[in-house]
Amino acid sequence: MANITTEALVQRLKETIEIEANALQKAILKVNDDWVLSVKAILSCTGRVVVMGMGKSGHIGRKIAATLASTGTPAMFVHPGEASHGDLGMVLKEDIVLAISNSGESEELTKILPVLKRLGVQIIAITAHQDSTLGQHAQWVLQCGVDKEACPLNLAPTASTTVQLAIGDALAVALLDARGFKEDDFARSHPGGALGRKLLTLVSDVMRPMEQVPRVDQSTEFTALMKEMSDKGLGACAMVSSDLVIEGVFTDGDLRRLVEKGQDLRSLKAMDVMNKSPKVISLNSMAVEAAQMMEKYRITSIFVVNEKKQVCGALNSNDLMLAKVI
Repeated sequence: MANITTEALVQRLKETIEIEANALQKAILKVNDDWVLSVKAILSCTGRVVVMGMGKSGHIGRKIAATLASTGTPAMFVHPGEASHGDLGMVLKEDIVLAISNSGESEELTKILPVLKRLGVQIIAITAHQDSTLGQHAQWVLQCGVDKEACPLNLAPTASTTVQLAIGDALAVALLDARGFKEDDFARSHPGGALGRKLLTLVSDVMRPMEQVPRVDQSTEFTALMKEMSDKGLGACAMVSSDLVIEGVFTDGDLRRLVEKGQDLRSLKAMDVMNKSPKVISLNSMAVEAAQMMEKYRITSIFVVNEKKQVCGALNSNDLMLAKVI
C-alpha cells in the first residue's frame, strides 16, 4: 500500500467531491431544447423507455430505468451486448431508447443503432460527443461531457457517470411533475416501503379481529369488566349494545383515575365508569389516520367501527408499530 498521510487522504476525498460538484454545475448550462423535447417525446410515448448502456454507463442506466419506473414512466434496462443476441426483440417501435455512452462509440451499442433506426424507434442519447456515432443516430442529445474525471489518472468514469445519473434524475423528476405524479402514486409502486405502508395500509389490514376485542355490555360488573380487559390485553374495553354498537369505553387510564379517588370499585358497573364519548375509527380509514388520532388524543388504543357504528375490531399503538405504519 502506498505511504499516504491522513491529510493527503482528506484532500483527495474533498477534491473528488469538488470535481464532481463542479461537473454538475456545468451540466446545468447544457440544458437546452433537446432536453425539453426529450421529456415531451417520453410523455407522448405509448411504449416504454428502454435504457441501454455498457460498463459503468450500464450501471447508471439500470438506476435510471428503476427511477423512471418508480415515478410513473414505464421503463426497463436492456443490455446492449445481449440485445445483439436476441434481447433486441424486447424493443418495440412504440418505445423510446435512452442510450448512454460517454464516448458515444461503445461498440456493443453502436452495432445495434442502425437496427433501432430501421425499427423506427426514437433515440435519446446521453453522451459527451454530439458528433459521435451515437449522437448522429439520436433524435435528441443530452450532453454529459466533463472537463476531467475525479480519477487522478483521468481514466475511471467518475465525474462523467455522476453527470449521467443527474441527467437521468432530471428527466425522471421533470416527467413526474408533468404527469402530476403524487404521493399515493409513488406509494402504489413502493408498497413495501415506508411511504407505501403509510399511504396504502387500511385499518382493516392491521386491526385485531373480534375474538381479541375486549367488550362488555353496560350492566357488566366491574370485576368482570376488568377480567375482560386483562384477558385480551388491549388496555381498554368497549361497552356495546346487543347488536355491538359502541356506547362507551373504559381504559387503563380511567382505572388509575378511579383508584386515585379512592372509590369503592367492587360496587360499580360498566355504565358507571365508561366514557360515553369514545374515540373510534372507521374500518375503511387509513392506518396512519389511526396513528394520528392516537397522538392527537394521547391514547394508546382505539376501537374500529363499521358504517353502523358497530365494533368490528381494535388497534393499539403496538399493532401499528408492528405493521411499520409508525
